Amino acid sequence: MTVRRRREAALRRLKTRLRRTAWSGGAVAALALALVWRSVWPYVVGVILVGLLGAIGWWLRKTHLHAVTRHRAWQTEEENAARERSMAEVDAMTWQRFERYVAELCRRDGCTQVVVSGRSGDLGADVIGRMPDGRLLVIQCKHYAPHRTVPSGDMQKFLGTARAEHGADVAVFVATCAFTREAEKLAMKHDILALHRNLLGAWVRGATLESLLPLNGTGSGTGDTGNGRTGRRP
Repeated sequence: MTVRRRREAALRRLKTRLRRTAWSGGAVAALALALVWRSVWPYVVGVILVGLLGAIGWWLRKTHLHAVTRHRAWQTEEENAARERSMAEVDAMTWQRFERYVAELCRRDGCTQVVVSGRSGDLGADVIGRMPDGRLLVIQCKHYAPHRTVPSGDMQKFLGTARAEHGADVAVFVATCAFTREAEKLAMKHDILALHRNLLGAWVRGATLESLLPLNGTGSGTGDTGNGRTGRRP
């Protein structure tokens, strides 16, 4: 017990000395600051002000970035909602009305001589017209349910007739759903615009057909078509 008490007493004395040293050091620092305060106070105040301004600037920047991020997210949600509202109207159309609607979009974008086939045996040419620059436009339309996909077989049939049978300069396969990966690969390889549901939504909401063409391969129909022909102008 005597050894333990001695240790506790030594520890108490050590703590007491540390407290005295700390108080003494604080007092000396305070005295030194008081003696030189007249000469250093502008710098101290300057450092404090710089720190405050930096903190305020950081807070404002963080708040601005947060607001910009929220606005962009809201804008994206609104655009997606508007696209879906528009596509809901398209989904409610019959396939005949959908073909006429695609023709209306073509005319809106400056296409001329736009004709809707509206019959079976059209060899994939549901809508035919001329681009604003005169190139021959051939469109295949598929009004499928949104959850479906356009298979590669449908794309093969279209690419087999769009240019060989109709002499298309610009070939577009527009659908109210997505395309399978194989169908998309065929479209890119043979310079056919695969206008899937999202791109159709953009077209419905005001994007021009001309602006959408480059989004699938070269898209313009002016390059090599894979059969030795190049896109032609009338």
